[in-house]
Formats: sequence, C-alpha cells, structure tokens
Amino acid sequence: MLGVAFPCQKIQANLQPLYPPAKEGQLAIAITDMMAKHPDLTGVVPLAKGADAFAARMLLADAATTSIDTQYYIWRADLTGYLLLDRLKQAADRGVKIRLLLDDHGTSGLDPDIAALHAHPNIQVRLWNPYPLRRFRLLSFTFDFFRLNRRMHNKSFTVDGLASVLGGRNVGDEYFSTGQTPLFVDLDVLVAGKVVPAISQDFDSYWNSPSAYPASLIVAPLSKKNPSKGASVSDKIACYSQTEQMIDYRQVLEQTDMVSKLAAGNLEMEWTKVKLVSDSPKKGQGALPREKLLGGILFKAVGTIESQFDGVSPYFVPGKEGVEAFTALQNQGVQVRMLTNSLEATDVLPVHAGYAKRRKKMLAGGIELFELRRQVEGGDEVNSKLGPFGSSGASLHAKTFAVDGKRIFVGSFNFDPRSARLNTEMGLLIDSERMASGLHATFDQGLNGTAWQVKQDDGQLVWVDPSNAATPALTKEPGISFWRGVGLKVVGWLPIEWLL
Repeated sequence: MLGVAFPCQKIQANLQPLYPPAKEGQLAIAITDMMAKHPDLTGVVPLAKGADAFAARMLLADAATTSIDTQYYIWRADLTGYLLLDRLKQAADRGVKIRLLLDDHGTSGLDPDIAALHAHPNIQVRLWNPYPLRRFRLLSFTFDFFRLNRRMHNKSFTVDGLASVLGGRNVGDEYFSTGQTPLFVDLDVLVAGKVVPAISQDFDSYWNSPSAYPASLIVAPLSKKNPSKGASVSDKIACYSQTEQMIDYRQVLEQTDMVSKLAAGNLEMEWTKVKLVSDSPKKGQGALPREKLLGGILFKAVGTIESQFDGVSPYFVPGKEGVEAFTALQNQGVQVRMLTNSLEATDVLPVHAGYAKRRKKMLAGGIELFELRRQVEGGDEVNSKLGPFGSSGASLHAKTFAVDGKRIFVGSFNFDPRSARLNTEMGLLIDSERMASGLHATFDQGLNGTAWQVKQDDGQLVWVDPSNAATPALTKEPGISFWRGVGLKVVGWLPIEWLL
C-alpha cells in the first residue's frame, strides 16, 4: 500500500515523443491511399451496436503494426475487458508499442493485471489521479478529496496513428451489449484520416500530464504481493470458454468484416470535416480558467444555431445556467429537444434528482424533454427503433447532439456540472448531414416508442408516448416508488448540484 500523500510528480522528466503514424502494413497502405483521395478530410463510420464497437477495437488491435494508444475512464474486469487486454498483449508480443492510460476510478479488480501488463517490455500503463489506498479505495476521499474528485472521462482507442475509435463507451460488458448487467445505449465512431493525428497528440498530452502516474509507482508487482492472484489474462478468459456469452462473442468477431474492409480500402466511410474538441489535461489539476473548459470551446466551434438542436445526454443536469441557455435558444426560434434517462432507466439516482428539479422550468421555457424507457427485451429491434444512435439496452449512455441537420457531436461530454467543470472530456464535431439528420429524424418520429415525452397538464407532469397518441398518459413518474420519491426530494434539496 502506498503512503497517503501524493506529491505533484514531475512526469516531464520522462516525457515520451508521439509515436509517428505507421508507414508499413496493410492498414497503413489502405488508409494512406484513401487519404490521398480525400485530402484534408476524415473518414467516419458510426458504431451504434455494442458488438460492432467491440469488434472494431479487437480487430484494429489485430491489425496494429507499430503502436496502440488507448485511454478510458472505466475498464472492467469482465469478459470484454479481459478479451481486449489479451488482444493488447498479443499485439505487444509481436512488437507493437502499447500505451494504456486508465482513470484509476474505473480499474477496480485489475491491479494484478495492470502489474503484469506493465512488466511487459512493450507495454506501459499509467493511472490518472490514482487512489493512494489500493484496498478500501474510497476512503482515500477523506484526505484527498479535491484531487480524486477530478477524473479523466475521455475514451479513445488509436491504432498505428492512423485509425481511432472514439465516443461514449467505456470498456466493459454492459457497454458492448453482453453479460448479465443492465446494458447501455451508446455511440462511438470509427475515424481515419485528417483528425487522427490530433487525437494522437491529445493522447500524448494526457500521457505526459502530471496527473498520469506510471503503474509501477502505484500497483505492487505480482512477484512481491498477491502471488496467488497472478493468473494470466488468458487464464481468466478460459473461465468463460464454454459460456453462451463467449460463444456469442466469438461469432461476432467471426462475422464482422469492418476492419478487413478498412484494411482493403473498400470500407464505406463518409469523408468530411471533423474537429477534435478536448479538455486540456490541466483540468485534472483544477488549473484551467472557465473560458478554456470544453463546454465553451465546443459551443464556440459549433457556431450559430439557426433552427434545431437535438441532444442526447444520459446524465442531464443543466443547472440554472443551462436552463437559461436552452430557453434563450428556444426564444430565438431554435427548436430544442433533449433525451435523457427516465427514473426507471437511470443508473445514478442523484443525477436524476438534479435533472428532475429543473424539469418544469425547462418545459416552461419551451424545451421538449424525452426520457428513455427501461428496455427489458428487444435486442437489435430496440436498436433499429432508436435509429443510428442506439443499441439494445436498459439505460442511456450515449453523449451526442445534432445541430441544424448539418453537424453532430459524438464524445464523452454530458450536459452536467461534472463534465463541465470537474472531469476531463473529449469528442468529435462532425460535419455530416446524414448523421445529424438521422438524429433529428429519430426525434421527429417520437423515438419510435422507446421513450416517454414529459409534458405539463395544469401544472402537473405527465408522461406520454410521443409515437402513439392513443397510449394513455401516465400521471406518476415511471419507476417511482415511495423511497425513490423521498430520495429524489432529499437529494434535490442538498447543495450538491456542482458534484453531479
């Protein structure tokens, strides 16, 4: 166990240069050829289905020849987490340089695996704002709250400096539509071309930040501690070998040809202008003025909004300023519609409390509110109903918005105080009429029965099915119970909105 004090380290003494893009290999040849045909543009492929998003990461790792840079807020010790770690190790075994940057808040149960990976000559692991206590981690907040309250929420997976997967998904079964836990509706994009060097440079700035600690300073080597927990990742995967979950995922990988098409140069991509928008890693130390935070930078990049703004945010806590900003847009003639989790679908009740206390004021300001229903069954049927921005699931996790049928944002940014002021965030602003119009159309179609629309009737909230006017309105909030109602009220009274 480490000591309880974390001095500000000087990682700069161990700065590492950015890995240059690969010049050899099938992937490099194909992408270089496509970039020559589409100069100054980026190729984009939406990854709405969880299985496709997982397969893209796995198969890109297989195609790597020089480097893999990956950063995540959460990396689960489950089937998909171990499968992807194993793919990274296989790539390292053939000489690929791996840099794995993980927010320490999401590494529970992985210390032995992190130690083993970090010991590999071609793998380096760094932990963002790590917990001093490795057991009973949350006790670290009692003496190091302000540092530990700032997390790295970024998600990216970049291979050979040529292709990257970026969006809302962490690494874990629930994000890739498998396992026994409630699944998430999410969205990533696969990109190649102009924007990828910017993603690589952004990763490099995080990797060399004082908030990123080499794993060797944090996690005890297996040879000295926990020798009984030294089972390899492949041994842990073997425990799943005969399960239905593993059989299904083998089929997914066998049937997916996305990366092979990319490597062959015939993957259908939309080539367009794409801009990376990312917080500075200095935000992890609380060292940024407000005007340099991602929220302001993002909406400056979006530009003037003329007629439509449709947003999707699982953790939607607009606060007083957000309500005023959305209402101002509405007063300027912009139609504002937001989709978030319903109470029955949310996985974080305090966040729903922060949203619920602002619902009536948003509705009074003309903002249209939609809440995703809890999906129990449906698989790809639910995905198809949600259009190009959903997958089968129980809870919303995608973070995206479309503007005027012209531009769409995909990334990690929620409309909440935590994303705005505490966590580091990133995403892509994409000039795409096809993707933006797809999200607008999903709202126009009433979200095809997958969500409630919240309205006011004589000052009282009601929940209606926007896709079927014949469905009776609900006068009680879906998922409400006595104790949940008490919890919403109590949390709504507390002065903790800035933490949500």
